[in-house]
Amino acid sequence: MRGTATGVAMDFRLLGAVTAFAGGTEVPLGPPKRRAVAAMLVLAEGAPVSAERLIDALWDTEPPTHARTVVHGHVSRLRGALRTVPGAEVVTRTGGYALRLPAGSVDVWRFRALLGDARAAVGAEPRVGLLREALALWRGPALAAAGETPLLTAAAARLEEDRLCAVEALAAALYELGGHGEAAALLREAIQRHPLRESLVAAAVRALHAAGQQSHAVDLYLRTRQALAEELGVDPGPELSDAYLGILRSSAPAARGGGAPSAAAEPAPRPAEAPAPVPAPRLLPRPPAGFVGRGVESALLTEAARSGAAPLCVVTGPAGVGKTSLAVHWAYRHADAYPDGVLYADLHPHTPGEPGPRTVEILHDFLSALGVPEERLPARGRAAEAMYRSLLADRRVLVLLDNAVDSAQVRPLLPGAPGCPVVVTSRNRLEGLVATDCARLLLLRRLSPDGGAAVLRMVVGDARVDAEPRAARDLSALCDGLPLALRLAAARLVARPGLSLRAMADDLLDEHRRLALLSTEDVGVEATLRLGRQQLPAAGELLFRQLALHVGAELDRGAAAALTGLSPAEADRALEELAAAHLLEERARGRYLMHDLIRLYARSGAAQAAPDGLRRLLVHYTGAALAATAAAEPGSQPCCTLPEGVAPVGPVPRPADRPEAMAWFAVERANLTAAVARAAETGHHAYAWRIAVAMWPLIVRQVHEGWEATLEHALGSALVLGDADAESRLRTLLGWVLTENGRHPQALEHLHRAPALAARAGDRPGEVIAMINWAAALERTGDLDAAGERREQAAAMARVLGHPHTETLALYHLADHCLTLGQPERALAHGHRALELAPEQQSEDRRALLLRTCAQALEALGRPAEARLYFAQAAELVADAEQPDYDPISH
Repeated sequence: MRGTATGVAMDFRLLGAVTAFAGGTEVPLGPPKRRAVAAMLVLAEGAPVSAERLIDALWDTEPPTHARTVVHGHVSRLRGALRTVPGAEVVTRTGGYALRLPAGSVDVWRFRALLGDARAAVGAEPRVGLLREALALWRGPALAAAGETPLLTAAAARLEEDRLCAVEALAAALYELGGHGEAAALLREAIQRHPLRESLVAAAVRALHAAGQQSHAVDLYLRTRQALAEELGVDPGPELSDAYLGILRSSAPAARGGGAPSAAAEPAPRPAEAPAPVPAPRLLPRPPAGFVGRGVESALLTEAARSGAAPLCVVTGPAGVGKTSLAVHWAYRHADAYPDGVLYADLHPHTPGEPGPRTVEILHDFLSALGVPEERLPARGRAAEAMYRSLLADRRVLVLLDNAVDSAQVRPLLPGAPGCPVVVTSRNRLEGLVATDCARLLLLRRLSPDGGAAVLRMVVGDARVDAEPRAARDLSALCDGLPLALRLAAARLVARPGLSLRAMADDLLDEHRRLALLSTEDVGVEATLRLGRQQLPAAGELLFRQLALHVGAELDRGAAAALTGLSPAEADRALEELAAAHLLEERARGRYLMHDLIRLYARSGAAQAAPDGLRRLLVHYTGAALAATAAAEPGSQPCCTLPEGVAPVGPVPRPADRPEAMAWFAVERANLTAAVARAAETGHHAYAWRIAVAMWPLIVRQVHEGWEATLEHALGSALVLGDADAESRLRTLLGWVLTENGRHPQALEHLHRAPALAARAGDRPGEVIAMINWAAALERTGDLDAAGERREQAAAMARVLGHPHTETLALYHLADHCLTLGQPERALAHGHRALELAPEQQSEDRRALLLRTCAQALEALGRPAEARLYFAQAAELVADAEQPDYDPISH
């Protein structure tokens, strides 16, 4: 059965208490906060989860100052708990932590797969089986035993919503098969936990009626109506009202097993119907052709349209994501629930530079549609508003306001009547409507790769997509999951039957052509983005203009301030303005992402950007990287400083300790490496090499992750400058990276030059480190004699420097070399000497390496008890074993 973990070595359970089993044995996940971390990583489905988001999941109030350290500890212990489970692994990635799990090993995944199978199944009987199997996976409230912070509560609510949809679908399938009583029992059990969910109650009323239990059906309706009035101040919505009217207007149908009594004797008031003096207007534009997906969003929109005394929902999201299509499609599906009509207005200009329609003009259009003669239309806006609200006070009308620019534009068009829900679409979040009118925000997100493939299928047909499924997913990613961009790409494919999906994807890889390819006649992604940009306030417009100079896809307030020259507070406001317009997406607290198509559009306006913004940005990243290095390696000598007279213009993050510093490096790696390349390309050589060498704490811990190109860019800048200090540091670091990646001849080309360059620059510690790394490369090639000579020489040089950090490093490598030569006594002596040198300045990972070296020497000397003691001390220092096996370059 798909609903169980049979045959799965790993079984992660979130549909109830957060637990995990491996081979039938429970994995010790630990206390609630660690279970919360596990749940967040599982729900991310392999995507990285930032430390900031994990902090939000663990604390519902202001987190403690050591929150990052706590999160790091929980991740470390979770990694340890899963270490022996095949296929399960917690990995550190740019942007945070990710949890890899075997396919089918999470109950949420199996639950959703079964729901998908049920939706695709033909006939009610197979649907019943699949939905029963899916619901059997639930063992209680989702994410139990993991805490109740707002973030976790919201995640649990989303899962509960999926469960309720499954319950409703199962009840519908049972009803279709004639199992009315079973459907009613299933629904009434769910109503116990969700008494105000009208869709559940409506389905239960219909099922009870069909089962011949009219009195129970009427009683359930009346109790629900009273609860809605007392708790929410609203009347039942159209779905529940229709279910009740179905009882009153018909004689009870014969239930299986006998007749059903009539409900006519039950005393119940008949809902009043609003008068309709003129034919109900239907002002909607034509329905969107080929609309696919968005089932969850449609359900949320339905729920929002029924909530509150004056239902108001704002559908918001980036340009091209399909806000109007969703709203219009939904309005067509639900228009019959509003017998007095549907009103629609487009509030945004479609021609650049032209104003949008005036409020009084829209009100006149609405009033005319509602039957007001032209001669009675009020000339003044306030009078038109009053007449509009009076006419709608007792009617059931749906109002759809499309492409709103701001909240002030919408407020005069709100009927304020419980029977008249309003749906607004906007590229801005319209938070003012949330504050003043209790609007509910529905964020329409980009489509998943599978959702994007569904859009392509609708336009180009199943055959072409089935022939190239991978290319279809790649096209979705290159179009940023935007339905508009996908339809434009599909239109190009339809017009060119010989063009394969792979060829189209390859064309879009060219960033210089992508926006041009995603346009046709009067429709295009670039034109759509331009409309959104026109409405930006001054600070947001300045920042967007300067984003053309940004080196990466993500930024924070410091980078924004550097690009623009704004103060930190002004930079925060500019970021918020772009996020509100969905030109940036806030991925973590204070950190924003620019999606690819928006980034390309921003860069197309590079000629309008103030060029000094790039220099300020490079200064910012240099200063920030140096601050992170100081926190990551507090006992080390600074590898460089900012050029004389240069200082960052905005705030520079200053991590408190090593975990914070390393987390910052991991998050900023893409920006830092891109900054090195951009600095070298544009002649800002003084920053190219400084940013590169300042990243050494990250490079030494992620040595196999492709640093060669970045370091070669930086070395090129050092050679242009003729700076011996910069050249020696880069050759030392690059040589070590090449050594660790098995490219020994290339490594030796750099390393045999580095000591002399450091000596010429007067950098004695740098000369020692260059000698150590040179020795390491020689040792890898098998030249142990030459390697030993240079390590002895490095230790002797370090001894006279009076710099414990450098001497400790030299002694560690000398001890390691002695072990290689089979000289454990000398190795132990050097290791002890290193441990005694300024222990307060030694990082935990270096001290753990020294302890491990001493333990290995003791083992070789036949002293196992002492060796075990040293090994235990090393393990206690670095519990998650993330330290490098080799302690390399240090400055």
